[in-house]
Amino acid sequence: MSNTDLLKELRIERHQRDDHDGGGGRWPWIIGVIVVILLLLGGAGWMLLGHRPVPVQTAVAVTPTSDSEAGAVLQATGYVTARRQATVSAQITGTLTAVLIEEGDHVTKDQVLARLDDSAYKSALDAAKAAAEAEHALVAQFQSQLAQNLRDAARDDTLAAQGLVARQVAEQARTLADSTRAQLVSQQRQAISYDAQVTEAQVNFDYCVVRAPFTGVITTKDAQVGEIISPFSAGGGFTRTGVGTIVDMDSLEVDVDVNEAYIGRVKPDMSAEAVLDAYPDWKIPAHVIAIVPTADRGKATIKVRVALEKKDARIVPDMGVRVSFLEVKPQAAAQAPQGVLVPATAIVQRDGHSVVFVVEGAQAKQRTVNPTAQAYGELRLLPAAVKPGDSVVISPPTDLHDGSDVQTKTATP
Repeated sequence: MSNTDLLKELRIERHQRDDHDGGGGRWPWIIGVIVVILLLLGGAGWMLLGHRPVPVQTAVAVTPTSDSEAGAVLQATGYVTARRQATVSAQITGTLTAVLIEEGDHVTKDQVLARLDDSAYKSALDAAKAAAEAEHALVAQFQSQLAQNLRDAARDDTLAAQGLVARQVAEQARTLADSTRAQLVSQQRQAISYDAQVTEAQVNFDYCVVRAPFTGVITTKDAQVGEIISPFSAGGGFTRTGVGTIVDMDSLEVDVDVNEAYIGRVKPDMSAEAVLDAYPDWKIPAHVIAIVPTADRGKATIKVRVALEKKDARIVPDMGVRVSFLEVKPQAAAQAPQGVLVPATAIVQRDGHSVVFVVEGAQAKQRTVNPTAQAYGELRLLPAAVKPGDSVVISPPTDLHDGSDVQTKTATP
């Protein structure tokens, strides 16, 4: 083979060179695309992880009460009762023509609750008044007659002294005057009797209007228009004995049964705390009124009357209630510390300051606080910056900052 042929073999053709260069140039592009994709995935992951809500546990800031240190020595259950409660009825038998109450109505003393048919009692009252007026007319007649007889007797006495008439005539005139005076007195007594009959008829007539004996709330409506009502119980169920029941809500108290084995722990005027079954988070200040000096042989309990120191429309008769008898009497409400109580673990240090994180919506807001040195068990008092009812983060994680999204789980402080 000649040298020329060898050179032809070693020469690279243009299409071969293009193919060689093209295959090698694609690798940088592929590597670049892979790097970009990795960067995009990393950025997306960072965005997702950076905005993921931080799971935190929260507690509600509460208002400190003056009885925070009062300990319960005994608990008992009972019911709300009304010391002043009445089933309102008429004092006469009659047919109802109007019933002006409904359950839940607030009524005042002497307010009209119902009316009865008063036609018969109105007639009796009119008749009694007419009879009384006739008796008073007779009284006036006897008064006039007595005045005339007294003048006649005086005149006859003068004439008899002058000898113009016989002494007997003068004596008869005085006797007639005395007799007329006695008749007048009798008639006056009779008029008083008729006046009493008028008063009785007026009272019966007034009984046709049923009024509230005291201010309170209607709890039951027991009769309707057209029914017969009577103060006396009648057989057959056709006669009502009451229009409705009224309760004085200011007289509500609690009756609890205390086991006789522990009654020695309860004293009159002892401080207590009542919690209604319907509102388990509402603590009502109370105190012992009296220990009823009798025991229930079957239940081995003694009844204790407990007064509620705060009245509220939510408290109604026959509600179930749990009473805690307190060993230490609570201080006056005016002496209660100002601020709110939060768990001590909710207070952390950030940049040299004591802060708490309050959850607002779904974000944590950082607030600088100055906790007091006084501790309430595991709680600390914050005079400002946090309001009652705010949700504070317990043991805030180090990566929690102002404005962080949070996912909360409430705990009891």
